[in-house]
Amino acid sequence: MVDRLDKIDPQLARTLALPALFAAAAFCILIGLGVWQLQRLGQKQALLAAIAERSQAAPLQLPPQSGWAALDPQGYDYRRVTVTGTFLHGSEQLVFRILEGGKANLSAAGFLVLTPLRLAGGETIIVNRGFVPQDLRNPAGRQAGQVTGEVSVTGLMRPPEPRNLFTPADDPARGQWYTRDAIAMAAALNLSNAAPFTLDADATPNPGGWPQGGHTALALKNDHLSYALTWFGLALTLLGVFGAFVWKTTGAAARLRQKRATPGPL
Repeated sequence: MVDRLDKIDPQLARTLALPALFAAAAFCILIGLGVWQLQRLGQKQALLAAIAERSQAAPLQLPPQSGWAALDPQGYDYRRVTVTGTFLHGSEQLVFRILEGGKANLSAAGFLVLTPLRLAGGETIIVNRGFVPQDLRNPAGRQAGQVTGEVSVTGLMRPPEPRNLFTPADDPARGQWYTRDAIAMAAALNLSNAAPFTLDADATPNPGGWPQGGHTALALKNDHLSYALTWFGLALTLLGVFGAFVWKTTGAAARLRQKRATPGPL
């Protein structure tokens, strides 16, 4: 191939210039995407380590209300805390959810029961008490779980749940929710001194068995290494394809030059 490249004429060089430019640009993009996925891999591994550490740590005290507005979701997400207060069952909200496995091997459509908890100081925290199937949507069917009086709840602090293009719009007026959004719910319920985060209750059983807590997803999807290898593999494939193209093109040009240089019959 070196011999062929040594004999490339200006016309052939011009023929190869544009494909070489596109190949170089595509190669750089593919390598860049692979490096980016490796960076994302490091970030995801750090996040998973933080989730494991926070969710398994001994419960902490809830941050004071004076500091709630300044809290960084990345700093408190999955932090395990214990709070004490009284549930406002009349303001219970249901968030549609489809569970995949989890506690008691549940794999069904149902609802997360989110209930405001009024603390002794007057603050309010919306607690995700857990999952109920669709036939227990009405609290009358799980009356034993509507505990009264002062209760202590241990769980994980969670920021408002993000939406995507496929998330239906919430309808607070009809009590139809598709995201855990403490800020939106507090506004819809006219709650005063409400926390901008929710609390996912742990798996401590409720009377009657429902709602069933402890369904917080702690194992996040982490495919960044396979994505990185895919991008790097495509970059190597591109080099092979371009190399084959150059070999074939220079070979054809060499044969054409040889044919032109060979004297024809007299």
